[in-house]
Amino acid sequence: MTGLPPEPASSPGPEPTPEAESPDRFAQARSAQSVALIEDYVELIGDLIAEQGEARITDIAQRLGVAHPTVTKAVARLKREGLANSRPYRGVFLTEAGAALAEKVRTRHRTLVSLLVALGVPSDTAELDAEGMEHHVSDVTLAAFEAYLAARD
Repeated sequence: MTGLPPEPASSPGPEPTPEAESPDRFAQARSAQSVALIEDYVELIGDLIAEQGEARITDIAQRLGVAHPTVTKAVARLKREGLANSRPYRGVFLTEAGAALAEKVRTRHRTLVSLLVALGVPSDTAELDAEGMEHHVSDVTLAAFEAYLAARD
């Protein structure tokens, strides 16, 4: 005897909703993570090209804090998806589609930083928070943020 009251008779609790049991929500979460990774890579490659004229695997790995083989695998995926090209001993370059995606991500980031700063968030914190948010904000929400910021000007 433990001195604890006996457990109540088995009560089944609320029935799980079909959405809670659906593997689709997990697939969506994995897909969102995958898209965020692609977006981070194209944004960084675009930044490196703007700064240095090219994006080398070594530079990408250093900036992201990951191993060389991790970047090589990610770049292979970008190439398969038509977002990047690479040349031996030259680096990684964005295709037209990759450059467009990088610009879209950069614009989202700037909008989120501007909104957060407008709400009183310190700019260094806004930069960090926007980095995570930029991959998950919908186009509808982003348009509302942009309208709000434009109305303030």
